Amino acid sequence: MKFSDIIGQKAVKDRLVQSVKDGRVSHAQLFWGPPGIGKLALALAYGQFLNCTAPTPDDSCGTCPSCIKSARLTHPDLHFIYPTTTTKKVKKDPESKLFAEEWREFILNHKAYVDLNRWYDFLGVENKQGTIFARDASEIIRRLNFKAYEGKFKVMIIWMVEKLNITAANKLLKLLEEPPENTLFILIAEEPEQILTTIKSRTYQVKIPRIETDELTKALATFYDCRTAEVSDIAAVAHGNWLEALRLHDNAEEEKFHFHNFQQWMRLCFRKSVSELIDFCANINGIGRERQKAFLNYGLTLFRNALLSNNGLSELVRLTGDEHAFASKFAPFVHHANILEMVSLMEEGIQQIERNANAQILFMDTSLKVLKLLQVKP
Repeated sequence: MKFSDIIGQKAVKDRLVQSVKDGRVSHAQLFWGPPGIGKLALALAYGQFLNCTAPTPDDSCGTCPSCIKSARLTHPDLHFIYPTTTTKKVKKDPESKLFAEEWREFILNHKAYVDLNRWYDFLGVENKQGTIFARDASEIIRRLNFKAYEGKFKVMIIWMVEKLNITAANKLLKLLEEPPENTLFILIAEEPEQILTTIKSRTYQVKIPRIETDELTKALATFYDCRTAEVSDIAAVAHGNWLEALRLHDNAEEEKFHFHNFQQWMRLCFRKSVSELIDFCANINGIGRERQKAFLNYGLTLFRNALLSNNGLSELVRLTGDEHAFASKFAPFVHHANILEMVSLMEEGIQQIERNANAQILFMDTSLKVLKLLQVKP
């Protein structure tokens, strides 16, 4: 992957390139920031640039043997560690090297813009959570004891380092502090506060910001081959997260369905139109449990944004034009005196649907409670 393949992040790219030009490459670096902003993509581009045999002033060439192997994730000096767990394929003692083929396919398919949930879904682990085990730490030590095969640097990328367990972390402390010559550790995290202090203190931290909205808009327009205006709302709502932008675009019709139905629902509750609410709940009963849960989750999002708008924090509201207009009008009825009960109703509704509650009765009961809460004065 080249730096030019990455969406936005110009300041970070410039800083990484300059560190190579100045010969000031810190041996252990922590790339951290929210999901969907390109942390892994930046790590891959950085590693490729370091080992490129014919780099340009601001990027790898992309055509030398080293770049071709790096782009395919098959460079012998490019190593990965990531969370794993037992699967149908690996029934015990999971570790990263046992999933190398799946990892390459996963990363290449998504152009390195990935998150944990997508990785778990790809592996088919259902509700299990991944871990970076002591076995992985032993494998890191083994691999890095060898000299570099082809490149100037051995690059070890530890993805989602907050999943490193204590035993594995303790094994790596000395290696992180005194790595072999020409070795680069790139640790990637979304929640740095969960990383053990002993690990974090041994790294140079690189905070990766959210992708700029205009860069996200351009990337969406190119990816979907459409006009910039068609995706500008999506880019604004995605708040710098490429994965969320893709999800919003791919589910645009579903989002519109939730918005129009939620808008109708709140209006019926406000008007205390019980007969129409009965019809509404009958219709919602027929959309299926997963869509019912998604609908209630959408309600939580609207409540949150309405509350932000009501408290003068409109700059934090992440909604499309129509949604924003509705939230602004709805905001005065969502306040400190009723927000907790409203949120609790939505969350309880999701739980009850998961337990196979009768959706028509559930939504009618929720409607009558929301009807009363909307009348509460702040």
